[in-house]
Amino acid sequence: MLIQLGTSGPEPLREPFVEFAKDYRSGQNMETALDRLKQRLADPVGDRIVISLTITREVGGSDLGRLLGTLAEFLRESARTRSELEARQSWTVNAAKLAVAAPWIVVLLISTQPDAAEAYRTMTGLMVLTVGLCVSVVCYRLMLRMGALPTEARVLL
Repeated sequence: MLIQLGTSGPEPLREPFVEFAKDYRSGQNMETALDRLKQRLADPVGDRIVISLTITREVGGSDLGRLLGTLAEFLRESARTRSELEARQSWTVNAAKLAVAAPWIVVLLISTQPDAAEAYRTMTGLMVLTVGLCVSVVCYRLMLRMGALPTEARVLL
C-alpha cells in the first residue's frame, strides 16, 4: 500500500515513497524504512502518518484502514480550522493596514492647505511627522508579529 504511493500518490510525495520502497525492498526492516521516510518528508503531517503506521504495526495492524481514516479526518479538520484562522487573520491585517494608512491620508489632505503645509515645513512639524512615521512602523510590525499564526511544529522527530 505505501509502496504504491510512489507511483499513484500525490506528485510531491512520490519521490519520498519511491525511496521508501527502495529501502524496504533492499532488506531494511519496516521500522527503519519508516524512520527514513519520516526524515525525507520532514513535515508534521508526515510525522503523524509515519508514527500512526509504526504504532499500528507494533500493536498488530488489523485496523489500519480505520486508523488512517481517523487520521485523515483529523488532518482535514485541522486544515479547515487553519484556513479559517488564516482568513480571519487577513481581515485583521487589512484592518491594521487601514489603521496605519488613515492618519497619513489625513496628513496628505491637510497638507493641501498652504497654512498646514507651512506648519509641516518647520523643524517641529518635521519632528512630528518623523515620530508619527516611526510609531506607525513599530505598531504595524508589532501587530504583524502578534497576529502571526504559529507554524506547525514537528514534535516527534
